[in-house]
Amino acid sequence: MFESFFPKPKLFLISVVVWTIVSVGYWYLEGLLLFLFGLFNIDNNDLLNLIVGGKNLGKFIGLSASEEGSSVIGLAYFVTPEFIWFDIYYILATLIFFGFWSYYCPHKWQNWSILGSSFLIFFTYLSVQVSVVINAWYGPFYNDIQKALGGGGEVTAKDLYDHLLIFAIIVFPYLFFASFKIFFNQHYLFRWRNAMNDFYTERWSQLRHVEGASQRIQEDTKQFSRIMKNVGIYMVDSVMTLIAFMPVLTALSIHVKDLPLIGQIPNPLVTLAILWAVFATVLLLVAGIKLPGLEFRNERVEAAFRKELVLGEDSQEKAELPTLVHLFNNVRRNYFRLYFHYAYFNLFRYFYIQTDNIIIYIFLIPTIVSGRITLGIMTQITRAFSQVANAFQFLANSWPSIIELMSIYKRLQAFEKSIYGGNLSKIDQEFVKNETVDDK
Repeated sequence: MFESFFPKPKLFLISVVVWTIVSVGYWYLEGLLLFLFGLFNIDNNDLLNLIVGGKNLGKFIGLSASEEGSSVIGLAYFVTPEFIWFDIYYILATLIFFGFWSYYCPHKWQNWSILGSSFLIFFTYLSVQVSVVINAWYGPFYNDIQKALGGGGEVTAKDLYDHLLIFAIIVFPYLFFASFKIFFNQHYLFRWRNAMNDFYTERWSQLRHVEGASQRIQEDTKQFSRIMKNVGIYMVDSVMTLIAFMPVLTALSIHVKDLPLIGQIPNPLVTLAILWAVFATVLLLVAGIKLPGLEFRNERVEAAFRKELVLGEDSQEKAELPTLVHLFNNVRRNYFRLYFHYAYFNLFRYFYIQTDNIIIYIFLIPTIVSGRITLGIMTQITRAFSQVANAFQFLANSWPSIIELMSIYKRLQAFEKSIYGGNLSKIDQEFVKNETVDDK
C-alpha cells in the first residue's frame, strides 16, 4: 500500500515528522525572516504596497480591518507580508525535502508522493485560511446587522451591501481554487491506486493463490483510494484548522468570563472545545470498538460466497446448494451482528451530533444575558468553536470511514504477507485451508 507509492515508507514517515518539526520550529524562531529582511532590506509596508498597489487598490480587493484592528478582512489577507513569506518558506522547505529523497532513494512515484502530498497540504492550508478570513468578516457584519435592527440609523443599506461585496470578493475566487483542489486530489489518489496496482500485478505469481486476489487488486485498491481521499484529507484539514483557529478561539475567550456550573477557568472556549472533543471521541471509540473486526470478516464471507458462485459458472461440481446455503448463512449471521453493533453505535453518534449543535450556546448563555458580547462576536465565537471542536473530533466524525479503511487495510496487509512470506491472519488462514469460514 505504501511501499508502492512512497520511498522506504517507515523511514520516509519519520523524516516527514522530523523535517516538519525542524521547519516549524525554525519558522517560529523567525530565523529565515530575519535573514531575508536583512539580505534584501525589505520593509513590510513597502512589500504590501508593492503587492496590492496602494491603499485604493487594497480597499477594492477587500482590505479592511476588524473592529479591534487585529486582522485584515478580504483578499488582502493573502498578500500580507507574513502570508507571502510563509508561502516562500513552505516552497523552499518542500524543495529541500524533495531534493534529499530524490538523491537518497529515487522512486518511480516520487513526484506525486512527495510533491503531490506537499501540494495537497498547502491547498488545505489555503482553504482553512479562507475560513479564518470569513470568520473575521462575520464580526463586523453581524455587529452592523445588530445596529441596523436597533433602528437608530447608524448603519445604512450601503454599509451592508459593502459587507456582502467583500464576502463575494473573498468567496467567488475561492470557488475556482476549491474546484482545482478537488481535481488535483482525485488525480493524486488515482496515481496512488495506479502505484498499488502496478506493485501487486508485478507480483501476481506470488499472490494468485490468496483467496479473492483479483478482488483485492481491483476493488480494495479502489476503495482504499476513495476512503483515503475522505479520511486523509479530513485529517490534514483538521490539523490545519487547529493551527489556524486555536489562536482565534484563544483571543475570543477574553469575552467569556463564566461558564455554567464550572465558573471561571483559563481560556474557557479552548478548554471547553478540548473536553467536549475528548468526551465525544472516547464515547464513539468505545461504542464502535467491535466494528472494524466485523467489517473485515464481512468482506471475507462475502468474498467466499462470491468465489463459489464464480467457480460454479465453469464447473458443475462447484456451487452446490448445501455449500451455497452454508456460505450465505455466514454472510447473513455476520451482517446481523454488524447491524446490532451499528445500532447502538449510531444511537450514541446521533446523540453527540445533536448535542453538538447546542453545546456552545449552553455555555454562552451567562455571557449573552450579561450583555458583554455583541451579535458579531457571538457569531465569531460559535463559528470558531465549531471549527476547533470539529477538528478535535476527527476520530469521532470519521469513525465509520476509519472502520472501513481499517478493514481494507487488513485485507491488503494480509495480501502483502504472501509476498514477503509473513504469516496470514487467522481468518485468512481459515480461507486458504478450507475456502469457507465457519462462523464461530
